[in-house]
Parts: sequence; structure tokens; C-alpha cells
Amino acid sequence: MGAIPEYVTTGHRNIHSLARGARWLVIGCAVVCLAAAAGAGRACAADLPAAPSACKSLQSKYPGLKGKTMVDALNPHTPGYEALDPQDPSQYIGFDVDLAEELGSCLGFKLTYKPVAFAALLPTLQSGQADIVISDIYATKERAKAADFITYSKVFDGVLVVKGNPKHITGINTSLCGDTAAENTGFVEVPLVQNLGAACKKAGKQEPSLQLYDNNADCIQAILAGRADTYINDVNTVDQAVKAYPDKLSKAVAVTLPYSIGIAVPKTNHALREGTVAALLIIQKAGIETTLLKKWSLDAGTLEAPHILTD
Repeated sequence: MGAIPEYVTTGHRNIHSLARGARWLVIGCAVVCLAAAAGAGRACAADLPAAPSACKSLQSKYPGLKGKTMVDALNPHTPGYEALDPQDPSQYIGFDVDLAEELGSCLGFKLTYKPVAFAALLPTLQSGQADIVISDIYATKERAKAADFITYSKVFDGVLVVKGNPKHITGINTSLCGDTAAENTGFVEVPLVQNLGAACKKAGKQEPSLQLYDNNADCIQAILAGRADTYINDVNTVDQAVKAYPDKLSKAVAVTLPYSIGIAVPKTNHALREGTVAALLIIQKAGIETTLLKKWSLDAGTLEAPHILTD
């Protein structure tokens, strides 16, 4: 084997010597970090298991996907899942981005990324401006009216509050009565908070109020600025916020929601739907998804076998 190049392009995203200081080799479906320079300041996509040979047969089974360039719509404001690369804002990084690249490599297609507001993810897919959505989106029956979902991760929400939890918030319950929740437009947590109104009135308390924003960062800033009392979202997102502001924020509690995180695909693209399920099974069996979860400091216990949710 000849000299290893300083960077290898996989899909749309250039994987630089990192990215910046690590060297990479693409082996089939997996991207394996060979060496990292001291002080690279970021974890290698390290030690991914060897690429499954099953990916080759999968590409033969779904030849219409091989060689394509797919547009992945994402809302790049969820550190750990998808975010702008602070060292190169023209690139996207995170678990979902890495997982998208692994799926593309396994099925033989390349990826470009289209950043949109969270509420615009499914409309962008429906309008044909995107081919797939991999963006920490919860799969619900209501959303499955717009797209088919392939789930791959369990959902645990965290309740973000001011350090010390002065409002004594204990979950998505009547402890929120009279408080203000910052949430993302289109998130499943919005109706959950709204539905507390009747219980709060019955208890003789004010119903909770909502402030709607377009991304996680704005929701977190609303708490830091004192405009909101809580932000309820994926527990890993909440943990990242606490890690970023340990003296100002804390997690009041973690709650289980009856959803899974899913990949959205058009209802008409059955090959992409079935191929994604098959590729996820291969990636999970090889330990690649678990490795990526650990790489991005996400809970490996959230992994679940993929299944299809459709209306």
C-alpha cells in the first residue's frame, strides 16, 4: 500500500487530517483513524470496526442508490448530533453527520447537506429539496404522515433548568405550572407542555407558557438570560448544555418519551427506506454506531434495532 493521503473525501464532507492532525483511511464502509497529532483537540473518529463486507452485497441489492448524490436536510444546532465545525464553519460535524456518511458509504451514495430550521426539515423533504433527513428528529405517528421513518435510537429527554433548579421543576408535569418553557418550533415537547394547561387549571395554577425558537442554542440562551425557566429536549443535548455552562445550568431530571429517533425518507422511495434499514443493521452489528455514539459522548445505551414507522 502506498502513502496515505493527508485527507480523504467521503461523500460531501472532507475529512481533513483531523480533522486537523489525524490521518484517515477509507476501508469499504468505515472510516478508520490511523494516527492523531498531539493536541488535535478533538477525538479521532477512532478505531471504527473494520468495514462489513455485507455492504458490497447491499450495493448490488440496491443498485439504484449506488453512485447517487443524496441531499441530507439537517438543523445544525445540536452539538453532539449536528453542528457547524468550529474550525471550519463550511463543514458539519456530529454523530448524525458521521452516521449519514457511514450509511452513504455502505449503500454507495454520496452526501451533500442542506441546513434548514427544524420545522422545515420535513417540508424540505416533501418538496424534493432533500432526499433524506438525519437530524436528531423524533419519529412520531403525526410526522409519519409526511415521511417514512427508520428508527435507530431510543428517546430520553432531559429537563434543563437554572443551576439549583429554583423553580423545583421535576418533569413534564404540573411542576411546570406558571413557568415558561423555551422550545424549538415543531418539537414534540411543545404539545406536551401545552397539554398541561387543563391539569394546571384544575390545580388552581396558571398554565405554563411557551417561547418558541428555531434552534437549541436560542432556547438555551433564553434560560441563561432569564427569559425562560426550562428547556426540554434530548437528554444528550441537555447534558451538552450543562457541560458548556456548569456554573449556570443543571439537569433537573431525565424523562422517557414514547418515541424513537429516526431517519426520514420520502414515502415514494422504497429502495432508500429498505436499504437504510439493511445498512443500519450492518452498521450496528459491526459496532460502528456504538463507536460513533461514544466518540460524540452520547449514551450508547440509546441504540436500538431499526424499524420502520409509516402511516
